[in-house]
Amino acid sequence: MILSGRGVTAVLGPTNTGKTHYAIERMVAHETGIIGLPLRLLAREVYTRLVDKVGQHNVALITGEEKITPHMARFSVCTVEAMPRETRASFVAIDEVQLAGDLERGHIFTDRVLHLRGRDETLLLGAGTMKPILEQMLPGIHVIERPRLSQLFYAGSKKITRLPQRTAIVAFSADEVYAIAELIRRQRGGAAVVLGALSPRTRNAQVALYQEGDVEYLVATDAIGMGLNLDVDHVAFAQDRKFDGYQFRNLNPAELAQIAGRAGRHLRDGTFGVTGRVDPFDDELVKRIETHQFDPVKVLQWRTTRFDYSSLQSLRLSLEAAPPIAGLTRALPAVDQQALEHLSRYPDVRDLATTPERVQKLWEACALPDYRRITPAQHADLISTLYADLVKRGTVNEDFMGDQVRRADRTDGEIDTLSARIAQIRTWTYVSNRPGWLADPTHWQEKTREIEDRLSDALHERLTKRFVDRRTSVLMKRLRENAMLEAEISVNGDVFVEGHHVGQLAGFRFTLVSGTEGPDAKAVQAAAQKALALEFEARAARLHAAGNSDLALGSDGTVRWLGDPVARLAASDHIMRPRVILLSDEQLTGNARDHVAARIERFVNHHIATVLKPLDDLSRAEDLQGLAKGLAFQLVENLGVLFRRDVADDVKTLDQDARASMRKHGIRFGAYHIFMPALLKPAPAELITLLWALKNDGLDKPGYGDLIPVLAAGRTSVVTDPSFERAFYKLAGFRFLGKRAVRIDILERLADLIRPLLQWKPGTPRPDGAYDGRRFTATTAMLSILGATPDDMEEILKGLGYRADSVKPEEAAAFLAAQAPAAAAAETPAEAATETSDEHDSDASDDSEAPATAVEALAAEAPAAVEAAAEGEAVEAKPVLLWRPGSRHDNQRQGGHRHGGERQGDRNGERQGDRLDRGDRRGGDRNRGQQAGERGERGERRDGGRGGRPDQGKGGRDGKPQGGNRPDRGDRNERSAKPQQAKFEARPPRKEKPIDPDSPFAKLAALKEQLKK
Repeated sequence: MILSGRGVTAVLGPTNTGKTHYAIERMVAHETGIIGLPLRLLAREVYTRLVDKVGQHNVALITGEEKITPHMARFSVCTVEAMPRETRASFVAIDEVQLAGDLERGHIFTDRVLHLRGRDETLLLGAGTMKPILEQMLPGIHVIERPRLSQLFYAGSKKITRLPQRTAIVAFSADEVYAIAELIRRQRGGAAVVLGALSPRTRNAQVALYQEGDVEYLVATDAIGMGLNLDVDHVAFAQDRKFDGYQFRNLNPAELAQIAGRAGRHLRDGTFGVTGRVDPFDDELVKRIETHQFDPVKVLQWRTTRFDYSSLQSLRLSLEAAPPIAGLTRALPAVDQQALEHLSRYPDVRDLATTPERVQKLWEACALPDYRRITPAQHADLISTLYADLVKRGTVNEDFMGDQVRRADRTDGEIDTLSARIAQIRTWTYVSNRPGWLADPTHWQEKTREIEDRLSDALHERLTKRFVDRRTSVLMKRLRENAMLEAEISVNGDVFVEGHHVGQLAGFRFTLVSGTEGPDAKAVQAAAQKALALEFEARAARLHAAGNSDLALGSDGTVRWLGDPVARLAASDHIMRPRVILLSDEQLTGNARDHVAARIERFVNHHIATVLKPLDDLSRAEDLQGLAKGLAFQLVENLGVLFRRDVADDVKTLDQDARASMRKHGIRFGAYHIFMPALLKPAPAELITLLWALKNDGLDKPGYGDLIPVLAAGRTSVVTDPSFERAFYKLAGFRFLGKRAVRIDILERLADLIRPLLQWKPGTPRPDGAYDGRRFTATTAMLSILGATPDDMEEILKGLGYRADSVKPEEAAAFLAAQAPAAAAAETPAEAATETSDEHDSDASDDSEAPATAVEALAAEAPAAVEAAAEGEAVEAKPVLLWRPGSRHDNQRQGGHRHGGERQGDRNGERQGDRLDRGDRRGGDRNRGQQAGERGERGERRDGGRGGRPDQGKGGRDGKPQGGNRPDRGDRNERSAKPQQAKFEARPPRKEKPIDPDSPFAKLAALKEQLKK
């Protein structure tokens, strides 16, 4: 074989030398021309450029899967495999001729380089490494070496997340490409992907995504090294080994340079480096890539084109022919030859391939590309089916083909599924473009092209959705254009930049959505803040003019405006005047900020003054003087509730005028508390709890806010939770009594029910629950107001400091029966009237119609129990508990029924002082009641708050445990005949203060005097 290079020009050089551009310019200067390119993708790019130059009707596009052939087209753009072996075109160009050394496709490039010529001009374009072998193979060839238009520099190793923008990251497997693209999306906003397995349409769309600036990164295989014109500044190798179809091997320096050369465009310099787990390049390799010094190509891959179709065996032998000249090496079996080897072992194929025409048809069928990347045997099975149809029917069975096409015509599924369908449909696109293979090729060409386009678009959409953050891509593009980003805020507070949701504005605080990181984050925030500055001004004006109904204070101390948090409360020096802290960004400044703060402070103060009006009015009261003013101050500081024992001295010192002035402000002097009943409601209690929590850092303490629903439900007592902060019970209006807590006002009603039972004197009508004037039993009325069971009642009375004596039911029944006649005889009309008057003066008057007591019920059951016992039944009657005020000696008694309560000494002392305000209201003489209370308190102080002398341990009769203190002096006239009280009569009585004629007690005393008359 004698070859010649006459009329052939080789334009050689590294990447970015303008070789392809030069070939296009030379081709359009001729009447006709043809150019062969290594990739269908690159062929499409050159086709588009030629159409722009000479018009669509003058350019044909011919690839294995696509044919655009206008009538009388002057120029043809082909893949090298689709180039004819002979042509009459004036001009021929073959790009990337160094691929003649490729193991898989090299023999096709070698054949075109050696044999295909233009009538007037032939250009061979490729790397400088081809110069020696071309000069050897084609003597007389004219070689033009073109220098690179820009320089290429090594940039070392960088982490993937720190790679500069406009970087192409190169890997050699789909899994690695996808993994890197996923990482780039999370860290930098997104990446386009280019793989050889993608359809050309999908690859074009992904390249366009990168070229148009929607993403800043491209993750690709070495497909980008084949002449794709990309705007790449840096190429980073994430892998340096690839599978070449036969084995895994390291890329040689020339291959690395071919890919690295994509960096830089025209006159702009580029850089290359490594990333991921790839070791940095050594100095020698870097120098060779930067200076484009590589080992020359020494041999070209070759396979005969002289096929012997006389028999199947002859065809196989002809493919084994050796190269005729030096510099060529027989190529390894390609896909078509591998398929032929498999098919030659199929009996049905051998039976069909019996003539030269049929053997040639078999070889044409073996040229079907393996787009699906399946095993050679599976690929051979498909070829066998097609070949049988071609021989037996003359064309491929369109029913079979239609079934295969329909299976691929679905756009659901993920990336791998769509890629597999595209590979399948590309197979049938190739079949439809083979001359003579189909009865209606035009129909199938259009149908398969339509399906492939639809699948390619779906794959592009899936790739973009998975590997591209659309918001980031759009913003980055706008930033590169140096455009001012447009931001807007919806009525719901959603913040949009360039139409993309970037954050939420709540009140005066802007929060970026998650994922707003990366190079565009600052620009996004800047654009958003510009819009927010104006919005803050407008919102501040609206809030300043807003009504109180637009604002709300939550139980967590947060102030909300139209549902959005705008401030929170914090502790200050005055518990009723908490500090307001704005919840706002720095953009709320100047007058706008001052207006917002002032408006929120006005709302908070108004809210507290409204919900806690009694307490607020008390804090501003000007009619209180001296001790009354001091006591009012303490009440405000303690948010409306004081334990009476804590202020016993102050209460004792108050005169009646001071007490009356305090009562006008809604203050009640109870047996156990000084309190304001108007505050024992859910709304005031919730606010009181919040104010205390702010002052005492209690928002996170256990039990915060849990007792308000109990109060709102109308519960008068509740089982206590030991894990709760105890102060929350008092703040919610409950008194903590060990295992149960009782509402404060109900506790005072309980004291009012107990008081007449301990003041009862034998010989007078006996109220329900009275026993002997010193002890009482729990009544249904008590259980009713407490909402408690008898067991609960026992816990509550113990908690209040009462002690129980246990007696048998029959003993209690006998005792009550003995006293009944005397009581009935002693009752007079005047006493009945007095009793009625006392009932109406009590807070528990509504319970005066209580059912029979437990004592009476048990007494009624006693005879039956005795009778049952007599008959031999083992029936144990429940004992009767007789409650009395406890003393400090109760726990020292022997043989008695011991009942304990918490803080016994304090409780007994408290009960001593708790009758201060009761004697003057119930005894008819306010001054005597006050004196009695004061004397009781003196007794408490002398004994260290433990309840007086031991010999007085029987307790008082005013409804509160006395701990042995003196009886109420308000009752001394009625009890002066009793010997045990005679020693008190020897003392000179206190000088009584004049009675206020307007007092209800004075009117009650006058009524009693009238009844006596």
